[in-house]
Amino acid sequence: MKLTFIGANHEVTGSCHYLETCGKKIIVDYGMEQGINVFQNAPAPFSAAETDIVLITHAHIDHTGLLPLLFRQGFRGKIYATSATTELCQIMLRDCAHIQEADAEWITRKHKRAGTEPVEPLFTMEDAEGVLKLFHPCHYGVQVSIADGISIRFIDAGHLLGSSSIEVWLNEDGVQKKLIFSGDIGNLNQPLIKNPTYPETADYVIMESTYGDRSHGPKPDYEKNLAAIIEETYARGGNVVIPCFAVGRTQEVLYFLRKIRADNMAKGFENMEVWLDSPLAIEATRIFDEQTRECFDEETLALMDAGINPLQFDGLRLAITSDESKLINEDPAPKVILSASGMCDAGRIRHHLKHNLWRSDSTIVFAGYQAVGTLGRSLLDGAKDVRLFGEEIHVAARICRIDGISGHADREGLLRWISSFTEKPQKVFIVHGEDLTADLFASTLRSRLGLDAEAPYSGSVFDIAKGRWEVRAQPRRVEKLESKSSSRANTVFGRLVAAGQRLVAVIKQNEGVANKDLAKFADQINALCDKWQR
Repeated sequence: MKLTFIGANHEVTGSCHYLETCGKKIIVDYGMEQGINVFQNAPAPFSAAETDIVLITHAHIDHTGLLPLLFRQGFRGKIYATSATTELCQIMLRDCAHIQEADAEWITRKHKRAGTEPVEPLFTMEDAEGVLKLFHPCHYGVQVSIADGISIRFIDAGHLLGSSSIEVWLNEDGVQKKLIFSGDIGNLNQPLIKNPTYPETADYVIMESTYGDRSHGPKPDYEKNLAAIIEETYARGGNVVIPCFAVGRTQEVLYFLRKIRADNMAKGFENMEVWLDSPLAIEATRIFDEQTRECFDEETLALMDAGINPLQFDGLRLAITSDESKLINEDPAPKVILSASGMCDAGRIRHHLKHNLWRSDSTIVFAGYQAVGTLGRSLLDGAKDVRLFGEEIHVAARICRIDGISGHADREGLLRWISSFTEKPQKVFIVHGEDLTADLFASTLRSRLGLDAEAPYSGSVFDIAKGRWEVRAQPRRVEKLESKSSSRANTVFGRLVAAGQRLVAVIKQNEGVANKDLAKFADQINALCDKWQR
């Protein structure tokens, strides 16, 4: 029983853990890094082709974005996630693949003009389609056996539609242990979805700490605050531009806007026009509409039972094509524009910023976490000028944020979650938090609750059965800070190495096959080697 920490250690994005137990190799989350990361992740200690199982806490790309790459490298095992997470991944991973292919095509055109080698996408749409076939959807609260000696149960984390904490029971060589991976723990009283379900027991806890160093404060009146921003901006004749994560935050803001419009809260502008400009967000909103009732809170269910769609209203316009997106900024009338990505590092939102940042009558409203190194973070930190599409843009628009809107629990919420355990865990591992935040929250757990808590660095290995560190990795700082959100490049040689690893895995799987067939297989491999031997 060994647990290796790989991603989102002293960092917020790129979640990935590796569990070896009961003869199985298991990955828990496999996400992309976004923004700037100050530490290097340790090399993945697993071969994709030899990995048996993947467990997914929720659909956000920093927890799932590299699954198509895993498939490309030879993974053909099973992926377990909640039903709603499975549905959301259907659109999000395809969108990821589309971005990878488009970026690789753009870079290749540049390379061609420069006379250099073309690049391959990190993964393709074919890889995304392939990995999506490996999903096995599960319901909340049902314990599922996934291998001899291993069973799991998903409980609602209250962070996103389908988000979960994952309880894992292990029984190997007479040693029984229970782990829980918190995933991203949700804030209380969010629109649409239920509050987090609190676990009761575990020997080892792998726990997020995104807001482990701060409080969200008293719950604001989101609708009132947003209505006031709309009133002020419309009175100036400007647009309200809201960068939104396509899945989760977009639907929450739509929920607020429906209520603002229904209750005539934007005085004088009751007929405000709202544009949702993100094909991914539009598709995700459809899934929110259709998803099973097990995910929604009582208020949302009451609206649905009354025949009211909580995400639709008069005045809501959808921009699906790029031409429809362009027309939004050609119309001089004030409007609300919701677009992705939420951190402004990609997607259509950048076009809307180009058209509105220089306007003193417009307002840019942030309603979500902005990672270090992203354009969104720069704007919130007071950047006076930014560069978009090769053009220098002066920031004259009002930049503001709606405080308190967060899909993550704050320090008090995290403490509430870990305090729900009826017995103290043997150890709590703190992950998914910025460098100082992770250490500070671990210290808080030690001082306030008397827990054995620490924040490991990437590459650390813990022996679960023996209850001790096998490897306690040291931090490996990135010498030159670079954004990981656009890490599209992938060498063809790396693809070849992955193919070789898959071949080894296939060879091992054929042990016990008839000698005649094995001899034929060996001859085919040797013939291939003879062809390419250098």
